[in-house]
Amino acid sequence: MKRDGMLLAIDVGNTNVTLGVFDGETLTQSWRLATLKERTADELGILVGDLFQARGLDKASIGGVVVASVVPALTGPVCEMIATYFDRKAVVVDPTADTGMPVRYDSPGEVGADRLVNGIAAYERFGRARGIPIIIVDFGTATTFDCISARGEYLGGVICPGVQISADALFQRAARLPRVDVRRPDRIIGKTTVGSMQSGLFYGYVAMVEGMVARIREELEGDGTGPACCVATGGMAGIVAAETSVIEAVEPELTLQGLQMVWARIGAKATS
Repeated sequence: MKRDGMLLAIDVGNTNVTLGVFDGETLTQSWRLATLKERTADELGILVGDLFQARGLDKASIGGVVVASVVPALTGPVCEMIATYFDRKAVVVDPTADTGMPVRYDSPGEVGADRLVNGIAAYERFGRARGIPIIIVDFGTATTFDCISARGEYLGGVICPGVQISADALFQRAARLPRVDVRRPDRIIGKTTVGSMQSGLFYGYVAMVEGMVARIREELEGDGTGPACCVATGGMAGIVAAETSVIEAVEPELTLQGLQMVWARIGAKATS
């Protein structure tokens, strides 16, 4: 297998499959597909091939592929697609791999690959040089808070329902409440049912993030290592960050960046 060329990074999430092409450390292209568990390797191959063609990319230019997946039903088809349509063996990241970040979870195998690579990217970018702990808030299907020590160890975190899950549950369980879009309302005190729901969902969510980050910081900073840096990623990261001072950086492509870093460490060895 050729070792040079560009890198294709694939993050298989519960809502979206995100793909990125790296030239060295630079992300040059990225796409998002809806996560459909029924998709076959051939369907994925045609979709990805069309995306490459639309951007004028040659699949032969891909020298390596790295995958993080939290959807077991799609992990196999994605790897099969890579083998068939790219003639490459994908490196699938998991907590047992030599990623360079020790995992201090009681059961390391339970850590989602996306949470681990997010931690790797955030620590390398914001924590290592400053010698401080990191909190990563990922606004996905679930909202996760992941904690990295000042020494670069994955410590664990918090998993909460995502804001859209909360909105859907409110609609499904309360007969007289409508389905609403989750967005920032004009005021906190709603003057209509929809406005009241939007206020509760949005500002309640912001308050939850602020409260969780404050409590996590108390634990992380107890060893005197300095203030923890909070980094956000995922669909609502920018919107929530604009409403609170607890989030210091927004990195929309954090997972892809982490995958590139993992590939730089283990890619050639894992595919040899």
